Amino acid sequence: MVNAIIAAILSFIIPGLGQAVAGDIKKGIIFFVVALVIGCIAVFIFRSWVVNIIQFIYAIYAAYDAYGMAQE
Repeated sequence: MVNAIIAAILSFIIPGLGQAVAGDIKKGIIFFVVALVIGCIAVFIFRSWVVNIIQFIYAIYAAYDAYGMAQE
């Protein structure tokens, strides 16, 4: 079983990595693709600081989800 804290840290750094390490590769890929889409949106929006806040909140959620998955 993967350490839950390590899964959370990995998923905070790269959303989806913690989910993949915890054993759900499909969910990890989905989290990663959503993070990429948010990043691409930030490039085209003038107020990218708003998107950066959204991306930070998403990274926190991904870490929380990876922590919960690794606890199971």
